Amino acid sequence: MTFAYRARRAACAALLVLAPVASQAGAGQEAAPVYSTLESLGEALFFDTNLSKNRTMSCSTCHSPDLGFIDPREVEPVGRAVALGDDGHSLGTRNVPTAGYAALTPPFHLTEDGKWEGGQFLDGRASTLEDQAGGPPVNPVEMGMPDQASVVERLRENPDYVAALKALVGAGVFDDPEAAYAAMTQAIAAYERSPEFAPFDSKYDRYLRGEYQMTAEEELGRLLFFSQQFTNCNLCHQLKTSPIDPEETFSNYQYHNIGVPANPAVKGGPDQGVLDNPAVTDPAQAGKFKVPTLRNVAVTGPYMHNGVFKDLRTVVLFYNKYNSKAAARQINPETGQPFGPPEVEGNLSMTELTTGPALDDKRIDALVAFLKTLTDARYEDLLE
Repeated sequence: MTFAYRARRAACAALLVLAPVASQAGAGQEAAPVYSTLESLGEALFFDTNLSKNRTMSCSTCHSPDLGFIDPREVEPVGRAVALGDDGHSLGTRNVPTAGYAALTPPFHLTEDGKWEGGQFLDGRASTLEDQAGGPPVNPVEMGMPDQASVVERLRENPDYVAALKALVGAGVFDDPEAAYAAMTQAIAAYERSPEFAPFDSKYDRYLRGEYQMTAEEELGRLLFFSQQFTNCNLCHQLKTSPIDPEETFSNYQYHNIGVPANPAVKGGPDQGVLDNPAVTDPAQAGKFKVPTLRNVAVTGPYMHNGVFKDLRTVVLFYNKYNSKAAARQINPETGQPFGPPEVEGNLSMTELTTGPALDDKRIDALVAFLKTLTDARYEDLLE
């Protein structure tokens, strides 16, 4: 993360503190809103801890721009597997997904062939980015506010928020707490749709533009990744038809149960995945989670819905175990023990999981090398 970027964040935080003074106008004059666009207002809201019950947590607490928009906090005994709430003791039950590139996720919907796709959160329960932004402030184990009206009262404490929302949404926006809350989520979503969250400037993107030459190992990994003959990666992690599409997000946004074992440090299992989405009632969906983007995957661990794997290479080995009969390939290198049984049994996506041959170490390392090229330029200094 560059010094200039951190300085910009510090300036934004200072503006939040000084905003009530800065917005004052002379007698009889109407001050121009400090935030002239929904995006700039959404940026301020994204970093504002005053929108949580104890004023300790903002959106950026769990989606830090310094670390690929995931939660950087280490919490005993779970590490970074799940997030700590505003009350200082509540823990979530799922790993925090990145907010990077989330704006490109389609709304939650059922496809013509009967498959669930899209939506925010790991189970798609928030169909749109606006829906997602409205969830954490009133979640008791996250930001902990009792209701939407309470959040709106916090918005009212800041004259600049009031002025901006009235100017951008409508003079009567605060007449209805639900309308004011919806306007807040609209602003946050506008910020999350900005290029800051989806710059498409990784080595892979630069390679597509002819600005970067892949190493031999990275190129091997790229060829393996997009080849259904040698791996199963792109069955789920390729959205576009062409393997050189400049807007590839490396997820088809479908839902699968891939047999992830339980994380002993995380309470509340077994996790039913998309079956916890109120829109889904089919028991056959139990244990299925949305395919995540692989953008910035090398710097956004731990991995899987419960953060059970710490290392990216372990994830590749986990997939490889389905195609290898070798006893050594059934061992989790992080524990020295066999990979655990699926947290939810019975409906694994075996067609996808068993496509392709077993991989040797050279090809596993090449895939990891390629996945590292999907790291945005500003996070490349975080790569190991």
